[in-house]
Amino acid sequence: MFRRNGSQCVATFAVDEVRVLRKVAGEVVGLLTDGMDHGDPVVSRLFPDIYPDRPDDSAEFRLYTEGELKTGKIDQAGAILAALPDEGEGEVRLDGEAAEAWLRAINDARLAMGTRLDIRADTDLGEELDEAVLHDPGSSRVFQLSVYAYLGYLQESLLNALPEIE
Repeated sequence: MFRRNGSQCVATFAVDEVRVLRKVAGEVVGLLTDGMDHGDPVVSRLFPDIYPDRPDDSAEFRLYTEGELKTGKIDQAGAILAALPDEGEGEVRLDGEAAEAWLRAINDARLAMGTRLDIRADTDLGEELDEAVLHDPGSSRVFQLSVYAYLGYLQESLLNALPEIE
């Protein structure tokens, strides 16, 4: 997947990978721009209460910080969309700043998907995927768990390809 080439992180994506990454990044942007609902568990996961026991203080903090955080998350997902080919396969080259934006966007996508899929810290993803395949191999859950696992692999490969910070 990602490999280091000088000061850049480079990966070649197949057509299906480009489609999946475009869809995932687009869904994150959509979630954050289409009337963001704070009652949605995914939104709560991406924007947790800073003071869980003090809702009024959390609301005030959110008032001053959420806009900038939301814009940052949208920009990071946009970095994925901007770097990918419009269609078809292609190579992606990321400098350090773009790689960090990709890492944050992938993390947001995994948090969102993990919340929807009820993935917890103690979830064995391999077992979860095996069980889903046994239950219904063509289910959307199998596809979603596969995408979640793929994003984890992509994130790890990008972390390993990042140039050393001096």
